[in-house]
Amino acid sequence: MTNPEGPYVKVHFRLEVEGDWPPASVESLWAVDQGDGTVRLDNIPGSFEASRARTSWLPSPTKKACTGPAKWFGVRRTAPRFIVFRDSGSGAARQSVINAFREVGVDGEGIEQFGMVGLDVPPTADFAKVQRLLKHGVAKEWWDMEEGCITAQWRATSVS
Repeated sequence: MTNPEGPYVKVHFRLEVEGDWPPASVESLWAVDQGDGTVRLDNIPGSFEASRARTSWLPSPTKKACTGPAKWFGVRRTAPRFIVFRDSGSGAARQSVINAFREVGVDGEGIEQFGMVGLDVPPTADFAKVQRLLKHGVAKEWWDMEEGCITAQWRATSVS
């Protein structure tokens, strides 16, 4: 991969496994090496552990493998996730959900194995619109969702 912002590296977050969930002990995300001892995540975390993380891992200068903690930086973001029920969570169903949220200023990524979508709600988004769309989809039984990593701004915007 090439990126004009800097080289891509993998960042790994250890996950707490309870019973059989999540089905992995590590989540790996792409990040951009900022060249100053920090990395900027370039994926939307699928786990709340990665969303809430306060440290990330830097690559080794020789192997591009994760070796030690790096400074976390950036704005806390709201990252709800949900399971898509329409069409059994097919790729087309997940993409249609992502497209609907893009219309309200929110990006998302699908996770094929579980028919899931993770959202990245920036602090500049219209939270009331996003919450209405989330609740509408739940009411129509298009998806079920959970709010694992949310900000105070998100909580203050409670839409019934």
